[in-house]
Amino acid sequence: MTYHPKSDFMSVMIERGYLADCTDYQGLDEALSRGVVPAYIGYDATAASLHVGHLLNVMMLRWLQKTGHKPITLMGGGTTKVGDPSFRSDERPLLGPDQIASNIAGMQKVFARYLSYGEGPTDALMLDNAEWLDNLNYLEFLRDIGRHFSVNRMLSFESVKSRIDREQSLSFLEFNYMVLQAYDFLELNRRYGCVLQMGGSDQWGNIVNGIDLTRRVLDHEIYGLTSPLLTTSDGRKMGKSAGGAVWLNEDMLSPYEFWQFWRNTTDADVGRFLKLYTELPVAECERLGALSGSEINEAKIVLADEVTALLHGREAAETAKATAREVFEKGGVGDDLPTLTLTEAEVAEGISVVQLIVRAGLAASGKEAKRLISDNGARLDDAPLTDAGLMIDRAALTAPIKLSAGKKRHALVRLG
Repeated sequence: MTYHPKSDFMSVMIERGYLADCTDYQGLDEALSRGVVPAYIGYDATAASLHVGHLLNVMMLRWLQKTGHKPITLMGGGTTKVGDPSFRSDERPLLGPDQIASNIAGMQKVFARYLSYGEGPTDALMLDNAEWLDNLNYLEFLRDIGRHFSVNRMLSFESVKSRIDREQSLSFLEFNYMVLQAYDFLELNRRYGCVLQMGGSDQWGNIVNGIDLTRRVLDHEIYGLTSPLLTTSDGRKMGKSAGGAVWLNEDMLSPYEFWQFWRNTTDADVGRFLKLYTELPVAECERLGALSGSEINEAKIVLADEVTALLHGREAAETAKATAREVFEKGGVGDDLPTLTLTEAEVAEGISVVQLIVRAGLAASGKEAKRLISDNGARLDDAPLTDAGLMIDRAALTAPIKLSAGKKRHALVRLG
């Protein structure tokens, strides 16, 4: 990247590592320098919460607002009914309107932590594409919008080609998704003056489609900007942990578990993640990322503190850090650990420790829990757990018990 931007936003994108590609660096930079630029990222409502994989783009919207521009969070109340086929090996399960509405409500909680919504020129807008997609007239849409799309070109996009090359079915329903997403950009430009769409680099083809369509229909100059698809230094997809997705909603993942996810960052990723997921100055991110030996652990704690404070508040970050210290340094139980609460009826006949490990989220299956025990990776109240057939009864739960998987993952089990 040899381009030297004039605008604060483009400077941040390049300096902190957010930028993978842009349809017109200079044109966008000049637009950002001239005045307030409304920009959007779309989020399909496929789950009740955003997860860590979304956080990079949420931070891009936050920086957009901090540098004097207008973020638009577009909820896919309409497009979720079709499902994005990009780089998927199978078709998404289709959701009903009630589930979609419920998921949108869950996802909106997170955006309010990162963005300031309101009526001002740089206040964020929360929109739903069902507003213009739900009542489309199919024949009019085909005639007015469909005629601008080349099927040959759509087949050349990597996200489509990868499915066809593997001879996996791509339904007509899914093929329409990229037309609808392109139409979103057109409508946002027409209704709200939006001139920039951002997204992960897997969205490049969809973004380019929207730009082409808007130029053809409205003759407006608009732009696209993508972020890198992040993997950790050991090759894992960002946002996945041993226990599954790292959710951003507190009711789906406790602040302690969220803090712990970042504390467990691989040494090689610390500097990069500090730049992407915190607002610490770049020089400080680089200084912390360059630490080695035991000192890098202090940098990981700073990372965990800063990311958790942005999402859950500074107090929650401090509580999570205190709990971690109590659990790891003092061998204590820690009141803020993820907790599995059992009823009297569940323990009347006794309950297997394997079942408890799975239900506490420390293993994905009974088979995995048994392997954890046989590999000496499980502990019960900090003592090695060696008997996979152990039953836990009412008497064993007069006080909460602590289960551990490895050195870093813990849960409490108590009676309700």
